[in-house]
Amino acid sequence: MTDRSSDLPAGNRPLTRRRFLARAGTAGAVAAGTALAPARVAFGAQANAGTLVVVFLRGGMDGLSVVVPADDPHLAAARPRIAVPGGALLPLDRGFGLHPALAPLHDLWGRGLFTAVPAVSMPDISRSHFQAQDCLERGGASTGAAEGWLDRVLDSTSPGSAFRALTVGTTVSRALAGDQGALALRSVDAFTLHAGDGMQARTTQALTALYSGIDHPLEATVRATMDGLRTATLVSALDAEPAAGYPEADLGAQLAEVARLVKLDVGLQVACIDVGGWDMHTNLGTVDGGSMTSALTTLGAALGAFADDLGDRLDDVTVVAVTEFGRRVEQNANAGTDHGHGATVLLVGGGLAGGTVHGAWHGLAPDQLDHGDVPGWNDYRDVLGEVVSTRLGVGADALRTVFPGHRVQPLGIMR
Repeated sequence: MTDRSSDLPAGNRPLTRRRFLARAGTAGAVAAGTALAPARVAFGAQANAGTLVVVFLRGGMDGLSVVVPADDPHLAAARPRIAVPGGALLPLDRGFGLHPALAPLHDLWGRGLFTAVPAVSMPDISRSHFQAQDCLERGGASTGAAEGWLDRVLDSTSPGSAFRALTVGTTVSRALAGDQGALALRSVDAFTLHAGDGMQARTTQALTALYSGIDHPLEATVRATMDGLRTATLVSALDAEPAAGYPEADLGAQLAEVARLVKLDVGLQVACIDVGGWDMHTNLGTVDGGSMTSALTTLGAALGAFADDLGDRLDDVTVVAVTEFGRRVEQNANAGTDHGHGATVLLVGGGLAGGTVHGAWHGLAPDQLDHGDVPGWNDYRDVLGEVVSTRLGVGADALRTVFPGHRVQPLGIMR
């Protein structure tokens, strides 16, 4: 069949991906002609960048139920009601096994697209959710610089599009807080200016004029929002291929939105997603059911669908799933686990040195524990620093700014 779209009037031609990119370039040029929109707006991936997706598992995920030291007899003794039986685990290496609810990740393990790091922490992290989350999102001490560690990462990367950094949710992640600017949205299609019938163009013009050429704290926010709205309008006009296989949960919809933006080449460098529900003090459950199995089933299905959705584009994307702290080794009286120390980081995507569990691990013998906790034998900043260095091209000098007072020591996680 002959494509005769070029014979149609410009306004009636179908919006293909090629025409979208061309029209987006025009939108950037028009935006540069206004006082509000920055001239640096551009679309398409940066030459040195892929996409980093940070999934924050809030509540303190019990890493000992996820990447399990199957050969350690101390774990079964400490958890007679909730330990994952060795025979149920999916084999990894170094004596570890994967919870069977994460079977989609085990498939990625076999392809070199999944790995994990146990016993991860930072010196200043405590057992307080709020303090530990704040410490992790700042990228160091919970006091000091106000901006988040991802904002400092963006300081050292090339300027990009309005969709350079975003949180798929209602508020911008604390890790992105700072002067670089980031968007918060539930979906591109829902990211619109609600101004009433026939008033959208006039409202946009009024907001643009109101915050133009003045020294006002909201000027940068309004500028980023207007840029984002222009891009979102173009993206929403495209007929995106429907994503299949995602679980019917918030995480599935959030990762599907990230995959859509990666495939459309809107210049996405950093995306953040929050997943709650990991504070399992009671009835953590067994491999046959319970809170942990349910949460891991959703996590595994969502990450597996994300990998399938991206296909070859997964080579350009690295997902890092982090949590504020781990749990105590010994189960509590309510068949759950209480706040602990060393956590487990999960990584999915391209560029990984997959097929092995990374980092230091010295077992769960009582003389190895930190007051009953898994110690922080591996530093979060070493894990995150190595990932952003390889995935986003952040140099060694810049890493010292991203993580003040810390010299990143790579663990060999990335190829």
